[in-house]
Amino acid sequence: MTLKEKLLSDMKGAQRSKDSLRLNTIRSVISSIKNQEIDLRKELQDEDVLPLITREVKKRKEAATLFEQGGRMDLMEKEKQEHAILQTYLPEQISEEDLRKRIQEVITETEAQGMKDFGKIMKVLVPEFKGKADNGLIKDLAGEYLN
Repeated sequence: MTLKEKLLSDMKGAQRSKDSLRLNTIRSVISSIKNQEIDLRKELQDEDVLPLITREVKKRKEAATLFEQGGRMDLMEKEKQEHAILQTYLPEQISEEDLRKRIQEVITETEAQGMKDFGKIMKVLVPEFKGKADNGLIKDLAGEYLN
């Protein structure tokens, strides 16, 4: 079952159970997928859908932070719930500790000597952790070790 099929199946389940939060969250992701398919004029595969879901998760996380800063705890809670729902469709996220170990291994393997070799390290790490870790986190941790 592809990710898109799973979303459609879960949407039907949410309709049956009258879970409006889950239903609206999944609908928004499916809408994003359909818009992307229209733009690209092709049906998206799982590797194309994952970045869309990741983007939606990131939006929810940022919105929750902004609502919290604005004192809107009701909306913050809703965004956090949507974030949790979408997170279930992403691959298991790697722990920061494991990511740090792998970054150190890659630095050793590539014999990186400071920030001038940053691109060399990122070229190895980004494809390896695609969907499993935030690229911003990878960048920050790699920069930390290279300085």
